[in-house]
Amino acid sequence: MLFNSIAFVLFFISVLSGISIYKKRIFQYSLLLFASYFFLYYSSNYLVILLIFSTVWDFYLAKKIYQSKNIKYKKFLLILSLAGNLGLLGLFKYYDFAITQFNILGNYFDLATSIPLLNLVLPIGISFYTFQTISYTIDVYRGHLTPSKSFFEFALFVAFFPQLVAGPIIRASHFLPQLREKLSEFETGTRLRQIIIQNSNLKLGITIMAIGFFKKMFFADNIAPLVDSIFLIPTALDSSSVLLGTIAFGIQIYCDFSGYSDIAIGAALILGFNIPANFNKPFFATSPSNFWQRWHISLSTWVKDYIYTPLAFKNRKSQLRLTIVLIGSMFLLGLWHGASWNFVIFGVLWGIVMAGHRIILYKFPSLKFNSFFKTKIGIIISIIITQYFVFLAFIPFRIPDFDYMLYAIQKYIFWDFSTFDAIPFMVDNKFAVLLIGLFFVLQFITYKNIFTKEKIANYKNRYWFGIITIITVLIFFLASRDPGNFIYFQF
Repeated sequence: MLFNSIAFVLFFISVLSGISIYKKRIFQYSLLLFASYFFLYYSSNYLVILLIFSTVWDFYLAKKIYQSKNIKYKKFLLILSLAGNLGLLGLFKYYDFAITQFNILGNYFDLATSIPLLNLVLPIGISFYTFQTISYTIDVYRGHLTPSKSFFEFALFVAFFPQLVAGPIIRASHFLPQLREKLSEFETGTRLRQIIIQNSNLKLGITIMAIGFFKKMFFADNIAPLVDSIFLIPTALDSSSVLLGTIAFGIQIYCDFSGYSDIAIGAALILGFNIPANFNKPFFATSPSNFWQRWHISLSTWVKDYIYTPLAFKNRKSQLRLTIVLIGSMFLLGLWHGASWNFVIFGVLWGIVMAGHRIILYKFPSLKFNSFFKTKIGIIISIIITQYFVFLAFIPFRIPDFDYMLYAIQKYIFWDFSTFDAIPFMVDNKFAVLLIGLFFVLQFITYKNIFTKEKIANYKNRYWFGIITIITVLIFFLASRDPGNFIYFQF
């Protein structure tokens, strides 16, 4: 069920109505859980079984891990949990890719047989809910989390529909306490809290959702045709077109994915649940690591907490080990996005950039404390250099064909503007080019905090309603007539 569809609007209104009319806690949470399973079933049909399997698998294994006093047995149970989750993810997402590479290698060595592909349908959201259940089990194993006593509550954590399909990836330690009554700042009760649609949450939630729809339907969908036309056959183009297409795609994917995250966060807030932000002004990042502190925050922190830190912590003094672990972590982050070599290249490229930046700071520690980089000019230079690499990494993310990718990267790095062949694309896509300019203006305004979601929600009702009406009218009249799926649905 797409967020940008009438079906979702009707679905969400129905859920809100049911929760508002019937005040019994058990009914409210039963409705939420049923709605979450229906939400996934609507798009994936019988594949919702995989979600239920992951829920049952990790709920009971985490309980066993917590109850066991034997370290070896706890490790065995953890490995069993990881094997079940990663086994399903690998089978549906990576099996055909791995077998294809094996068959290519077999043909190279003139092997007579090849392994058949399964051609399985990729379950929507499997990468997201798998990482959620894995983090739950690992946190219980580490002693950082007490397992949920209620299967019902754990099931709602895994299946919560606003963020089920494309994140943000939430942690049990953040979500589960929100299901219980609040006794104090640091303590929750044993009873489920009643879900009350509060006016303040409703107003802010609608604001966040409206901005999310605006990003997706007004910006991303209208810029997409320009991106598609440029990268259809990039080898026929010069640097100006590649640069335009790369910038356009960076804006498209940001508006598409952060738009989804905003809709998810806003919908959850209306229901009374707080989901952490997934983006924080990424185009103002001042270093590669700072970018990943601002972009897809829930995934980058997951990789940091469960892959990079445990592996790097064993020997922090070894610069070679830290470099290998960093590149390996980013490789896995890239591979998480999909079973394709372009995502592998995307991750490794980011790993090399981040490792190179870290090595430079290690060799020249004075750069970290240089006052010049704290001045306005220094910050601007840092942003420009960082964004150069950010948009460079978007090229392999967008172009799966290896030859096309290399050509586009070459044209991006080695500028050649002898012929400005971007003009035909700009003429044919005037509105998209206008939106690119408008996007950067709005980014500057939000960077200065002139308008924020919280400020808009705190306006007097007539001003707030006016802004929401303007956003709605712009979407209704200027949204693309050919809306596409959210890009991260494929992951």
